Formats: sequence, structure tokens, C-alpha cells
Amino acid sequence: MAFQNKNLSVIAYANGFTLWHYAANETLTAISASGYFNNVATLMNTGDIIIINASNGTSIKTITVSSEAVTVAALS
Repeated sequence: MAFQNKNLSVIAYANGFTLWHYAANETLTAISASGYFNNVATLMNTGDIIIINASNGTSIKTITVSSEAVTVAALS
């Protein structure tokens, strides 16, 4: 299944930072794949945080936006 805009929402926004939420009936691996969020690359910024509710669990990740793709990674 591909990214669905209706499953993405903003929880909070301040000073150029956005806390996102995405829920879908897909695995964390599928949702965390590089490029999954490319359709909304213009809305996201490097350093934003996303809470993902997937079919096999929940994860909080940081977002990186580059010219090639939107990627998500575990918080460090």
C-alpha cells in the first residue's frame, strides 16, 4: 500500500517545527522506507518529528528532507 494523505495529520506546529502523526495498516518497515513520504516533501522539514502507528507497532522518528527523498530514522 502506498502513502495516503488522509492518514497524515499535524499534532503541533511552532517556530518552523512540526510534530506529525501517521496511521496506516502497513508495517513500520514499509512506512519507514526512504521516499514513502515524498508526496508531502514540500510540507515537511528536516528535524520534524513523526509518530507512526503501524499495523505492527508504534514508533517515533525524525524526518530528513533532501533533494532525493524524504527519509525517517529512529530518534537518537
